[in-house]
Amino acid sequence: MDSVRYDHAGSGATIPLALKILIAGGFGAGKTTLVSALSEVRPLQTEEVLTGAGIGTDDISGVEEKSTTTVAMDFGRITINDDLQVYLFGTPGQDRFWFLWDELAFGALGAVVLADTRRLADCFPSIDYFEQRGIPFVVGVNCFEDSRRFNLETVRRALDLDPDVPMVLCDARDRQSGKLVLISLVEHVARQRGEPVPAA
Repeated sequence: MDSVRYDHAGSGATIPLALKILIAGGFGAGKTTLVSALSEVRPLQTEEVLTGAGIGTDDISGVEEKSTTTVAMDFGRITINDDLQVYLFGTPGQDRFWFLWDELAFGALGAVVLADTRRLADCFPSIDYFEQRGIPFVVGVNCFEDSRRFNLETVRRALDLDPDVPMVLCDARDRQSGKLVLISLVEHVARQRGEPVPAA
């Protein structure tokens, strides 16, 4: 993950290295909220209002207050320094949009799977997707105010996660909390590649 700078057509202008990270998880887990909290620019969102047409398709049990849904992706950007930028791609949570996932996952450094303990089973498809494709991921347990709190080992057992998959408690609304999740992912990727773990 060494940063590289490119001289654009000998002009002296440089292009920073870009890292792509996916933000995944079930419907209503907080993906759009996390991308919005982390992005330094106004995030691109493809949110649509939930309508009666989604009845029987979108299960909102446990997240009844949710009024919109992502229908393509969310996109945000973080500039680390002149040499490095991080692009965040929030995936849609419903099964009917899974055809987009392979395009979004292409070239990704890794992924964050947001888990909502009110609807924990909803993050199984994301976990299965990344495990099957060998894409490194961490699980961020999003601590909703109205949700029952569980310790991380209880959630790990419920999700049947491998011991080496990092888990982090987080608040998707809080930028600093989100940054700690991303740091956990970058450190996990570095360990898997046998590279030095970057200093936080």
